[in-house]
Amino acid sequence: MKRIQQLLLALLASGCLSAQAAGGGIAWDKAPDRTNDFAALQNGAKIFVNHCLNCHSAAFMRYNRLTDIGLTEKQIKDNLLFATDKVGETMKAAIDPKQAKDWFGGNPPDLTLIARSRAAAGKGSGPDYLYTYLRTYYRDDTKAGGWNNLAFPNVGMPHVLWELQGERQPVFEKVSSHGQEVQVLKGWKQVTPGAMSAREYDDAIADLVSYLDWMAEPAQNTRVRIGAWVLLFLGLFIVVAWRLNAAYWKDVK
Repeated sequence: MKRIQQLLLALLASGCLSAQAAGGGIAWDKAPDRTNDFAALQNGAKIFVNHCLNCHSAAFMRYNRLTDIGLTEKQIKDNLLFATDKVGETMKAAIDPKQAKDWFGGNPPDLTLIARSRAAAGKGSGPDYLYTYLRTYYRDDTKAGGWNNLAFPNVGMPHVLWELQGERQPVFEKVSSHGQEVQVLKGWKQVTPGAMSAREYDDAIADLVSYLDWMAEPAQNTRVRIGAWVLLFLGLFIVVAWRLNAAYWKDVK
């Protein structure tokens, strides 16, 4: 039995290595699900407005919808709005589209549905992809923006959160898989420190990704809760209907 377990583990590891080699990327890390945590969502909204909304719009989300995560309109106005924006307006990027095209080669995409679109594009779980992507930037002087990304090789977007994370370099090791040597990510080497520790940065990214996941469908948790109650009601109704049916037909031969 022990030898069978060892064989299964070896086959699983080999399969994972082959999938990474064939896909030319890395395995996604599991993103913490904090879409029911209002404090995490509020922090994620703050990070999004301060660091993402400069270039990326969220054209299908209005600022006043943030009241759904526990913020008041006054808090939204005082902490999350630009000077010229109003609380009932949609989240529009401050960047000029022409300048964006000159700087990045294209206009940065809208992020309202990014957590869902990445999942639909075959990137596995959308939040898992985003969580991995935002934590795997590294300095690459051969690129125009000075940065590259393991989850999105040759990415055009620079690392806008580098001051929080600091500069890192990936560390690889060569592993044999099916008679061929492949490079597998072993870890990271911190080159320069950031304003946050590695744990604090991962925690902040988890909040940001949870906010992006929530923003893609603000009603998703309500829908799940209602669905659970509906299933419970249907289960009880089936029992009641079954007993009523038995009582109705008990004297019929």
